[in-house]
Amino acid sequence: MNLLFAWPWMFLLAPLPLAVIRWLPPVQRSGGAIRVPFFSTISALFTPDSRRSIQNRWIRLAILGLCWLTLISAAARPQWIGGIDYFPIDARSLMLAIDVSGSMKTEDLELDGKPVDRLSVVRRLATSFVARREGDRVGLILFGSQAYLQAPLTFDRKTVATFIDEALIGIAGERTAIGDAIGLAVKRLIGVPSEQRVLILMTDGANTAGAINPDEAARLAAQADLTIYTIGIGASSMVVESLFGSRQINPSRDLDEALLTRIAESTGGKYFRARSSEDLQQVYELLDTIEPIPQISPATRRIKELFYWPLGVVVFVMFGWMIAGCGFISFRRSLSRQV
Repeated sequence: MNLLFAWPWMFLLAPLPLAVIRWLPPVQRSGGAIRVPFFSTISALFTPDSRRSIQNRWIRLAILGLCWLTLISAAARPQWIGGIDYFPIDARSLMLAIDVSGSMKTEDLELDGKPVDRLSVVRRLATSFVARREGDRVGLILFGSQAYLQAPLTFDRKTVATFIDEALIGIAGERTAIGDAIGLAVKRLIGVPSEQRVLILMTDGANTAGAINPDEAARLAAQADLTIYTIGIGASSMVVESLFGSRQINPSRDLDEALLTRIAESTGGKYFRARSSEDLQQVYELLDTIEPIPQISPATRRIKELFYWPLGVVVFVMFGWMIAGCGFISFRRSLSRQV
């Protein structure tokens, strides 16, 4: 950050008063006068000695000179040049809808080689995805039996990531309201002026609750130019122990892939199947490609005009000088009446 002058050539006017004094003829004084019978008495009271007169003259010249230089500085437009700013181009309004219903507690996925529930995988990878979306406005919807707006659209990606990390299974109910989640996203994104409205919906089941039919909600989303990417979460098989020994089951048998595919295709999006944490990571990386992270505009600097500071100093000094001069004249007049 630096202090610069936008019009530095204005300082070429600094010697102008000296040129006026040097080249213009002095003011001719009038020869008229008023005879005062007690002039000698008044003159003795108010005529300073030569040394004080010379000192006062130099003080006045110094003050006037500083005021002139200060005026020149104000005319040169001093500016405070701030830091460099970058602004995103073509930023997206990105809403995440995460299923937190009871089925998300199924431990059929792995993280760091350990079996974990589905929501733990979503939390880990979704927070990383949000952190990469620099320049986008990101929001968060959590849905179960009902859909709730956890975070409105914001550039504060760190707060959204914190809300994702703090999401709990069953906090919105045990069932799954996919239609309500889409309807809430449409409501929150319909007033956004951006042409890039994106919803990423993650679920592991079928629509079992809610007041809005998912297909009807998808139709409303298409009318609102909202692109929906759906992600089906859950392994295709897992081994469970029972009284009759180990057996293999399909933990994702309730996942309605046909519905998620229709929702995505009707809005211009795409359906992804994530059977493992690696699959989900690849889905997020693919989404970064399909919906690229906004490009950053050329660097710009903040500029703050400061001309009013030197201008204010000159006005203050001259006003104070005028007040002091009027007070001195009044004092002289009152003293002359006493004499």
